[in-house]
Amino acid sequence: MVNIAIMGDYDSIYGFKALGVKVCPVTDPLEAEQMLKKLAEEKTAVIYITEALASRIPEALALYDESMLPAVIPIPGISGNTGIGLARVRKCVEKAVGSDIIFNEKS
Repeated sequence: MVNIAIMGDYDSIYGFKALGVKVCPVTDPLEAEQMLKKLAEEKTAVIYITEALASRIPEALALYDESMLPAVIPIPGISGNTGIGLARVRKCVEKAVGSDIIFNEKS
């Protein structure tokens, strides 16, 4: 069975429980780092994390950038889109393909 979890503030993530996603309400950066590590150790395949929380633990997220699992995916929270998720997708595509094929912009 594939495990999916979501981390972030309660208001942003509680609706995912109805979809069968493991809901992990955290706002403290230290708590978030510990939860991320715990979910990875539990072999969680996909971990969604609100962009607001992701921006507070960039070093912890970087530990999983090179690994196949878990896939850690920032998503907008209740406070809106900060662009972190899109920037990570762009970086991954550039790394995989060698150029920016999605946005086709010069940096």
